[in-house]
Amino acid sequence: MRKVVLDEILGLERYEQAREGFRRRIIDLKKHRRVSVGDRVTLVFENHDTMLFQIQEMLRAERIVDLDKVRDELDVYNALIPDGSELSATLLIEITESERIRDDLVRLLGIDEAVRLEVGDRFVIPGAFEPGHSKEDKLSAVQYVRFVFEEAARAAFVGSREPLRLVIDHPNYRHTATISDAVRASLAEDLAAP
Repeated sequence: MRKVVLDEILGLERYEQAREGFRRRIIDLKKHRRVSVGDRVTLVFENHDTMLFQIQEMLRAERIVDLDKVRDELDVYNALIPDGSELSATLLIEITESERIRDDLVRLLGIDEAVRLEVGDRFVIPGAFEPGHSKEDKLSAVQYVRFVFEEAARAAFVGSREPLRLVIDHPNYRHTATISDAVRASLAEDLAAP
């Protein structure tokens, strides 16, 4: 999948003018890239367009205009764009009660070893989490995870009708979500991209 390049980045003023339309398009796109697993975890699968939006939003929020700093942001977010043999997602742990955030996050320590994607009964693709978002006594509510496919599993994901499931098998959080046909079609485009 192609990475975001500097030529695609709009200056702050131009982005402000285009932002509402761009934001609506990304919201529509993410409808077919979002999977809730249980009541507290959501995965949003990333691609070129979702990362371009994230970069533009970060530049806007931080008022970044220096080209070296823009390039730094490109490097950070491009690292989250999947290659053709993988899917990449932002995993969000959603805890709405502010007084429970810390305790609930501590209860989910080890979730980075408990997430997998299943293609039918033949293939299990474990989630590979970006390091640095989990420590012995602390867990970030935002995690980045990749699912790296061998060729046979990729072909089954793209070309078969076998059910797809996201599974979290953690002692304190056991949930499975079936991936819808619309989400599958959107993600299959990522796996088919050069």
